[in-house]
Amino acid sequence: DLISKQDQINRDMGAAVTKSDGQETKLEAKIIEAVQRRASRGTTMKSFNSIVLKFPKIDEGLRNYKAIFQEFDEDSNGSIDHTELKNCFRKLEISFEEDEINDLFEACDINEDMGITFTEFIVLLCLVYLLKDDSSTLQKKWRLGMPKLEPTFETLVDTFVFLDENKDGLVSREEMVRAIDESGERSSGRIAMKRFEEMDWDKNGMVNFKEFLFAFTQWVGIDESEEEEDDDDNNAKA
Repeated sequence: DLISKQDQINRDMGAAVTKSDGQETKLEAKIIEAVQRRASRGTTMKSFNSIVLKFPKIDEGLRNYKAIFQEFDEDSNGSIDHTELKNCFRKLEISFEEDEINDLFEACDINEDMGITFTEFIVLLCLVYLLKDDSSTLQKKWRLGMPKLEPTFETLVDTFVFLDENKDGLVSREEMVRAIDESGERSSGRIAMKRFEEMDWDKNGMVNFKEFLFAFTQWVGIDESEEEEDDDDNNAKA
């Protein structure tokens, strides 16, 4: 059922987030640094309500990635393997070193099945967008080939920067509570705690950008719709 499935996702993500190998730590440090660099430019978000109002547009933006995902899933098995991901980076002219691609693959393959699913692919591309934020070549390439990618990713980064009040590259429970308290919701404290728990996969009281992205895809409904579509495809084949 839905609850046990969510528990499994949480366990998978918790295990992935708490991987203590040096590669994960190195990538995490780079992501925190990139978030802080981005935070120095400020955020356009004014309130948590303004973020919630953007959910439908973000949802629509993320769905546009489906065609991109299918293009790079060369064997059409529903996930992108290591070789396909390297081909994807080459076609998009993203200049990452081999070990950087490996780190991203490991970081985003949360159930460790050696394949990147659609949701994991969204998270991975958004991390690439953040890490290569200063690359004019990447921006130019993405605008030409995938014009809808950039605004959606920028909204996600902007949202995280808004929540990260002290600009340390992580969102704390207190920052989440303050952000939602200001929304004027009567039950804001409860909502804030629920939202934070959904993000804090490894239960360490702090949320990094990767955890935030995985939670956000669930908030806007990407996970559920993807599973429904897969079920429909399987039924059609049967």
